[in-house]
This record gives sequence, structure tokens and C-alpha cells, in this order.
Amino acid sequence: MEPVLTAEEYRRVDKAWEGDLSAAMDRAGHAVALAAARHGAGYGKRVIVLAGPGNNGGDGYVAARYLKSRGAFVEIRSLGEPKTEVAVEAAELAAAAGIPVAGLGPPDREADLVIEALFGGGVRGALPGKVIEWMGTAAPVVAVDFPTGLDPDTGSVTERAFHAVETVTFGSLKTGHLMGLGPEHCGKATVADIGIEGGRPAFYIAEETDAPRPGRDRTTHKWDAGALLVVGGSTGIVGASTYAGRSALAFGAGSVVVASPRADLVHQIAPQLPSFEMADAESRLDRFDVVIAGPGLAGADGDAARPLIAKAERVVLDAGGLTPELLAAATEGGAEVIVTPHAGEFTRLTGHGGGAYAARALARKHGITVLLKGNPTVVSDGGVPVLVTTGGPELASIGTGDVLAGMIGALWARGLGPRQAAVSAAYWHGVAGSQLARRTTVTADLLTTAIGEYAW
Repeated sequence: MEPVLTAEEYRRVDKAWEGDLSAAMDRAGHAVALAAARHGAGYGKRVIVLAGPGNNGGDGYVAARYLKSRGAFVEIRSLGEPKTEVAVEAAELAAAAGIPVAGLGPPDREADLVIEALFGGGVRGALPGKVIEWMGTAAPVVAVDFPTGLDPDTGSVTERAFHAVETVTFGSLKTGHLMGLGPEHCGKATVADIGIEGGRPAFYIAEETDAPRPGRDRTTHKWDAGALLVVGGSTGIVGASTYAGRSALAFGAGSVVVASPRADLVHQIAPQLPSFEMADAESRLDRFDVVIAGPGLAGADGDAARPLIAKAERVVLDAGGLTPELLAAATEGGAEVIVTPHAGEFTRLTGHGGGAYAARALARKHGITVLLKGNPTVVSDGGVPVLVTTGGPELASIGTGDVLAGMIGALWARGLGPRQAAVSAAYWHGVAGSQLARRTTVTADLLTTAIGEYAW
């Protein structure tokens, strides 16, 4: 997993580091120059470097020198004289290379690219008006560490902030790159290795190696390949239960059954899913590895679902199952529990807003695993939250959450632990959604089929 630090934690690590600062700044500036080259800063192109007085500006001076060596026409617009020893050295080397330096001044309308190395995450107080003017530049912007104006911890913007096509940061991603408005302002966030490592992560980002999918033994039977019971499918929203059930099958579960007040309709919509009335399900619970409770479950049917949830050993609570009463039924019954709320459901469940730290607090309070859907999706079992960054707005379509619930249940029943099942399902849900979006509009029906490509 890729670690994500708070900006404060990285500053602590940076301050404690005892390596060669000049060499680290040279590596940082070189990484910024490479990013600028990726966005067209090459021979004959006009590049403006906006340099602040600190080490962020020093990185900009180094980048300017490397880009000049590539044949770009580079100018530095300085907000003030460099204040740190290594930034002064970087400015002197840029001047020796023949790079002109002027005051910040108004935006240059002829620039092909702007490197924004003013403050990064170090701005304090109100932004100078001349900096705000540059935020309206039409040229693509490569930001150093953070786009100026963006809070490095929360990703919030108080006044305005630069919008970058790429942001080059160092050592690790920071929370502000991923949270709040960070993704909108940072563009592609790239991590450059400058030799400074360590620190206590605030989050982790899930990578493909963190998203396993168990195989099957040669002699596996359908009832020991992962057996799931979907509890839901109330009148008017029966389809949600069938999406969850079909997705569980598509993602490798061996047996999936739906317990629904409208078992007759479930069978008509998805004949591949055996179905029976909720009242008939309690005596059969011991056949199932996981219960997915809530897809298409109306409040009026909550009482009928409660005995099933209370007696299950492993429960995914989704959609209509996300109520304080049903969560209590599951936890008081001793079940392992995964809850899968989006922001509104999280508020309904807890009485307050969500977020990575709130998800971790909810997990700790009840001894459960929380998957808070969003972009990024957050998973925590009470430990350091994991962010799942695959997928995007194409998944903002009715029923895709039911698909995810089925995937989680399938992986849990196939042998993964609850946290790992939640992370892996969210990861591949996002991958499948992104791939499908390249061909057509993402709908739950199409996604239910598309996920099968990633089940093994």
C-alpha cells in the first residue's frame, strides 16, 4: 500500500532529515522539469517559473535551469529574494545559466507553460493580489508540492488556488492531494523520490497487490465456493436485490439465494437466483457463509429482516440495511460486520457527517469494517484508513452500489477477511467501471457483467 502523510508529518520528517539538502533540491527540481516536459515544455517553448522565497521557489529555480538546457525559453518571475541557503544557491546557479529573473508582475499571456513554485503548502494568511492574478493564466500549470492556495492537509480552499495539470510532490502523497478539492486543483499528483523517507501514514492508498481474489481448488463444490444470502428486494425496489445477487455470482460466489418479500418477482427478473420469502430463510441460514442485507430493503420490511441479521455470522449491511437498529442487531448478535454507506447513509447511521477519520471512529466504536463510498472510497476496520482511488464519476449511477455489495460479499465468502474483501471489491469495482466507461455509459446492469472479467 502507498502511504499518505499529513503535511505536518512530512514537515517533521523533512526537518529531522540529515541528508544533503542541495542534492535533494536538485532532484526535486529535476522531477519538476520532467513533469513540465511531459506537458510540452521543450525546445522553443516559453516557460514561466513563478518562484517564491522559500525552498518551494528553490525547486523552481532548479527546474528552470534544467528546462533551459533542453532548449526551452525560460523566465523566472520572483515574488521575493530567496531566503534559505539552498534556495539562494539554486537562484545563483539559475542566474549563472543565463535565465532572466524579474518581479512577479502581471500574467504573461504568451506563456506555453507555467511552473508554480510560489508557496506550495506553506502559504500563511491572505494571498497577494499579484499571485491571485496568475491563477487565471490560460497556460497549463505544473505545481511544486501543492498548488498555492490549497490547504495541504484538508484539500480546502479559502480564497482561490491554482489549478494544475500535474502536481509534483516529494517523498509521499499528502492528505491534501486526495481530500476535499485536492484532486480538482492538483490534477495528476506525482511523487518524486528525493531521498527523504519515513513518517507515520495518515492513510494508505490501495494498489493492485492489495486487491487479491482467491482461486478455487480443483474439487470445489458450489456450496463451498462461497454461499451468500441476499436479504432485500421490497416492493418497487426488487431490482436492487437482483443486482447484488447477480454481482456476487459474477464475482465468483458459488451459490447465491435471495430472501425477499417479493420472491416471485426476484425469480422472474433473475431466474439464475433461487429465491424464497424472508419468513422461510431463518431455518436455512446455516447454509450461507455471508448475508448481504439491505439491497432494495424498504423500512417496512426491516422487522422481517432483523432475525436473519441477528443470527448471521457475517453480514454486509448495505442501502436499506444501514440503520442503527439493524447495525445493533448484527453486532449484538456477535456477527462480523461490514457496512457500506455513502455520505448520506453515513449521516443516517451516525447522526453526523462522514470522512476518513469518522469512518475509522465508527469502525472502532462497533468493532466493524466500514466502507465509506465516495471518491476516494475509504475503508477502515479501526486502523489506518485505506483509500481506494480507482473508478470515478462514471459510477454515479443507480444500482452500482448494489453491485459493489455483491462483490464484497463474494470475496468475503471466498475466503478474504472483511477489510481485505472491502478493499479488493472497491478496487476492482472502480477498475471495471473505468474500463466499461471507455466503451459506453456505465449502468448497474452492464457493470454486473463487466466485473466478471476481474473476478479471478
